Amino acid sequence: MQTAADAGDAATLLAAVPAGRRVALVDPRFVGHVHALRLGLTDPRFAAATVPGALTAQPEARGALLRALRRTTAAVGAGAPVVAPETDPAPEDRTVPGRIAVALEAEGTAVKRPELGSLTATVPTDAGARATAESARDEVDDEAVRLRSAVKAHDGFFTTFAISPYSRYIARWCARRGLTPNQVTTASLITALVAAGAAATGTRGGYIAAGILLLVSFVLDCTDGQLARYSLQYSTMGAWLDATFDRAKEYAYYAGLAIGAVRGGDDVWVLALGAMVLQACRHVVDFSFNEANHDAVANTSPTAALSDKLDSVGWTVWARRMVVLPIGERWAMIAVLTALTTPRIVFYALLIGCALAACYTTAGRLLRSLTRRASRTDRAAQALADLADSGPLAQGVAAVAPGLRGAFTAPAVALLGTLVMIGGALFLPYGSLLTVAAAAVYVLLSGLAVARPLKGALDWLVPPFFRAAEYVTILVLAARSDVPHAVPAAFGLVSAVAYHHYDTVYRIRGGTGAPPRWLVRTIGGHEGRTALVAVLAAVLTHASGFTTALTALAVAVALVVLVESIRFWVSSSAPAVHDEGELA
Repeated sequence: MQTAADAGDAATLLAAVPAGRRVALVDPRFVGHVHALRLGLTDPRFAAATVPGALTAQPEARGALLRALRRTTAAVGAGAPVVAPETDPAPEDRTVPGRIAVALEAEGTAVKRPELGSLTATVPTDAGARATAESARDEVDDEAVRLRSAVKAHDGFFTTFAISPYSRYIARWCARRGLTPNQVTTASLITALVAAGAAATGTRGGYIAAGILLLVSFVLDCTDGQLARYSLQYSTMGAWLDATFDRAKEYAYYAGLAIGAVRGGDDVWVLALGAMVLQACRHVVDFSFNEANHDAVANTSPTAALSDKLDSVGWTVWARRMVVLPIGERWAMIAVLTALTTPRIVFYALLIGCALAACYTTAGRLLRSLTRRASRTDRAAQALADLADSGPLAQGVAAVAPGLRGAFTAPAVALLGTLVMIGGALFLPYGSLLTVAAAAVYVLLSGLAVARPLKGALDWLVPPFFRAAEYVTILVLAARSDVPHAVPAAFGLVSAVAYHHYDTVYRIRGGTGAPPRWLVRTIGGHEGRTALVAVLAAVLTHASGFTTALTALAVAVALVVLVESIRFWVSSSAPAVHDEGELA
């Protein structure tokens, strides 16, 4: 920390700071809470941020800061007082940090102004104002505010009332001992994997231990986000780890339950894979709808207006959050049923609950889409195209059939292709070449569905249809094969592919774009993988080779996707984010 005599001296001192460091300007007369300064000066998500009397700039905004400071110095003189004339329109802009913030915004640099709520941050100009500011500061406990703000603003009923009241104090304990959110996230993953191992024992004691450990894992899962908000330790890596580890924990636990059930004489692998497929399809509906409307304009949907109205009534807010079976309610249900019942009952409850939740959320999104008048942007269309995960076969069809572009509605074509593919897998004789023919039709229709930009009102349905076609086809063909261990191998394949799809979502959310095209081409795209599994089922009928082939495909996809994903996220220059996450 260094003290500048005037604006000119401040410019000189800032210019001497190494280029890769964050810098801050704070008026020496600042009066306020320490947490107000934390919010304004230490949040890594923003290139520049300000609170009254203080301004910060990360390395990417340092140049703009120095230019603005030098312009201000030239305008008012290097030795001018730090307080501007009382004729300035806003009191917070009368200090040097305030004036520089306005100058930065005028130049085009976004400056974050965090909401302070009851926290005090001001620069008093006389003794009376200072006494008033200090009194206001002393009346508010900033540590209590910090603890409250550590809790996610919109969360499920179970998380809000059964976990967050004490997990926030665990987050504070972790912060005071120097633990990072990523370390807590990793601890949550390890605990969940141990829970899966306990479930895999197939004993009542193992199931009880698994249920308890799953709840402990969820407490830690809540704690990592609260720790990030409490200590403002946001990062791109943290958002990615939090999102992907949630899926890894859930799928590993499903596998543990299935293994435990088999040890008890009950094969529930089909139910386990079905639960994973349903949950993944639910998520892609949420992701696609949100991306399609990320920057949509002219939202006039009466359904959205009704939703906003319901959110103004207390009990309807919690009822609507519970009916979608968010992760807190879902994991609590899984934990309790694991301890008290059997894996089969756990999966039945999951399938029924998630199916009802999927119907509710999808119906609401359909109504919003059909009753709104909005123009979707090129960015939204590109995001949907990336989420579609079309490989070289579909892209080839789209490229060679220009005359058919726009001749069909994209979601209708995608739905038709999905029905053909799933129907063929379900109803055609297993191992028949007709299933391969159905896959060829699916490839053709999936290419036609993406032959034009996805800007229609319901085009966000295209990625969910493709996910359903691929995942359900793998599930059905493995289940119908009667080949030993084919369904567990299919479980591994769907897990690897689902990881790729979640990775795509979080790259888009982080503002870095989808995975590189070479990766999508290498793993075949959704239509290529679906067609390949159909061919394998036809060629390797009733042979252990089908299990071997599915396992090999799963390992190959997982290796390619994981290596590229880890390389990207470890070296990513994406801005720091903290994803509040989907309720589901």
